Amino acid sequence: MGSTAGPRGYPRYWDEERETLAPAQRDRVILERMQHQLRYAYAELPFYRRLYDAHGFHPDQVRAVEDFTTKVPVITKKMLVADQQEHPPFGSYSRAVPPGEIARIHGSSGTSGVPTMYAVSRTDWERAGDVHAMAQWCAGVRPDDIVQVGFPFGLFFGGWGVVQGAERIGATLFPLGVTDSEKHLELIARLGSTIFSATPSYCIHLLSVAERMGIDLRENTVRHLLVGGEPGGSLPGTRTIIEEGWGATAADAGSTSEMYPFQTSVACTEGTGTHLFTDEVYTEVVDAGDPNAPVPVGQRGAVVYTHLWRDSQPMIRFAPGDETYLATDPCPCGRTYPRLPEGILGRLDDMLLIRGANVFPSAIETALRSVHELGPEFRILVRRVGALDELCVQAELGHTARAELAAAAPGEGDARRADLVRRTEEALKRTVAIRVPVELLEPGTLPETTFKARRVVDER
Repeated sequence: MGSTAGPRGYPRYWDEERETLAPAQRDRVILERMQHQLRYAYAELPFYRRLYDAHGFHPDQVRAVEDFTTKVPVITKKMLVADQQEHPPFGSYSRAVPPGEIARIHGSSGTSGVPTMYAVSRTDWERAGDVHAMAQWCAGVRPDDIVQVGFPFGLFFGGWGVVQGAERIGATLFPLGVTDSEKHLELIARLGSTIFSATPSYCIHLLSVAERMGIDLRENTVRHLLVGGEPGGSLPGTRTIIEEGWGATAADAGSTSEMYPFQTSVACTEGTGTHLFTDEVYTEVVDAGDPNAPVPVGQRGAVVYTHLWRDSQPMIRFAPGDETYLATDPCPCGRTYPRLPEGILGRLDDMLLIRGANVFPSAIETALRSVHELGPEFRILVRRVGALDELCVQAELGHTARAELAAAAPGEGDARRADLVRRTEEALKRTVAIRVPVELLEPGTLPETTFKARRVVDER
């Protein structure tokens, strides 16, 4: 742990030398690890050798960090799934780890219904635990915390990273997992949990449940929320609702099943975005149409990730199809890692083309979260009307707003409801630049979000 004093008398950093290293020095470490991983993959992992030979690439061509982006071909989930089907169970991009050296086997869902499997060696699992600890320390977790986990425990890596980090820090862990929402709230109060971890959608959903139960979460014991599993935790509107509703800071912790068990990023408590642990998982932002073309800092593009240390099943230039942008200006916290100011904005293949405008579900969420009378649940309907695609948003009223409308004088309730629709449509137009009709729903109309939200219903 670092020596600089921080909150509650604990050090400010988990690994001060590493987290505050001059970027130029870190880049030298990154380049060495890139070159090592490329040589290792080409020599030991048939998947990469076939890919690189097919593209006329050889590891010796990478002499600078810039070469890595412009010369190394990317890999995709589709390629990994196909390779595992041909070379079960872990694919030819995994080294032959003897069963006694495998610490964990997890998986992620596939369109075929057959999960993609990930084997993690004991060495990799141990190293990943320290990265999760560094991330959670940045988010505010300390040894005197009680960490209550609302992620599911099963095939997906999900909440296991929270377990790794909390245990390495020495915090008290309460891995409750997925259960009914009332029980989560009751046990937070009963145990005095100080950290809660779940998806941002579920944290917002619990605000609605608490309102229904007559609980003010601003008065509970939770100091920090660790959110992840979906985009949104770093979007200003969503984060504000979570933080104000819970009376706690919300830290977005990012990764994907393919990059786990290693944490790629975590939000800074200074509110500047998510710090990228680029000396562990190197993160690039490239042109969405050309993964070998970098984009300038601050410009939106596609994410590409690389394991710099994992050897049991390394992902080298994995393109998950997510969109974001980078920032490299100094952060008040003193960490010198680059940042994603708004985290992951969304999936590129989730983008909707409506009347010539590119519309991301995350942008719609940002607009809706600015209207305080709305509840946590909404959905986006995409329909074909004649020759045109049309968008409609259905949003639930919050419980308090619903009660106020019901108690209003005859005629006044209808007028206030119409005004709420107008203000919501205006918020959407400011954000997505086209008019989007809004339909208000009663609370409880839409399915409750207990893990990841599914917002888009495409009826075309």
